[in-house]
Amino acid sequence: QVQLVESGGGLVQAGGSRRLSCAASGRTAGTYDMGWVRQGRGKECEVVASISWSGDRTYYVDSVKGRFTISREVAKNTLYLQMNSLKPAATAVSFCAIRAGFYRRSFAYTDASRYTHWGQGTQVTVSS
Repeated sequence: QVQLVESGGGLVQAGGSRRLSCAASGRTAGTYDMGWVRQGRGKECEVVASISWSGDRTYYVDSVKGRFTISREVAKNTLYLQMNSLKPAATAVSFCAIRAGFYRRSFAYTDASRYTHWGQGTQVTVSS
């Protein structure tokens, strides 16, 4: 099984930056399409950014384009989300999510329901 552990959340002032990390462990084979999913103010989960296992596809929700960057270090099984110019509306729990399998193709998913494994989340609070 895959275990995902997020870190890097916390308090940040509006306009500031924060980098989230997600360390994956427990699985040694297969494909790992990855993403960051945000749940704020009781709303349904929304894919904020995602990256394909192959690395050649990325997706960003319109509201964060140009401010957030998703990346990963395959050798370290670690996913990152660099968040710049943060806004109070971004206050939410951010989840690392992976679609693990043995697929021939990889995707940067836009639908959170596609992911099969989830971390426990890390709280990001943006103060005004």
